[in-house]
Amino acid sequence: MKSIDSTLYVLTTVFLYPILALILASLIYACVALGAFAAEAVQRGRGQHRSRLSAYHAATRAGSADLELWIMQQLEWLRIVSRTAPMLGLVATMIPMGPALLALSNNNARAVGENLALAFSSVILALVTASITFAILTVRRRWLLQELRAVERAQETAP
Repeated sequence: MKSIDSTLYVLTTVFLYPILALILASLIYACVALGAFAAEAVQRGRGQHRSRLSAYHAATRAGSADLELWIMQQLEWLRIVSRTAPMLGLVATMIPMGPALLALSNNNARAVGENLALAFSSVILALVTASITFAILTVRRRWLLQELRAVERAQETAP
């Protein structure tokens, strides 16, 4: 039983750094997406936004179903990051908790603190990432659906 415990412990610790890297990559993506979102919001506010959906429709003459698929494709990474970041944060929280509990049983307060700091900072960054991407996803989905409706109205009124 000890060898199974040791094997599981080693396997979980192997995943810590890749999970942390994914959280950092997700945070970077969220910051880039937030910048692009802010620029688009400013353009929309000034009436200077050029609809990529309308441009895609003009180039392909795609129907509504194809345009909906295009919209889903545009929102895919925002959706993936907003849904997976909290899970990554939970994993990154749980992995250091084992060593923190072992350190606690050995009265090693420094190791407890280091492991808990890593655990909580990773989950905080993951939740911030998820919050940013979810907010962008929600607003951008509405914008794109409004653009889709405008394209559909234009098709209805065209001879």
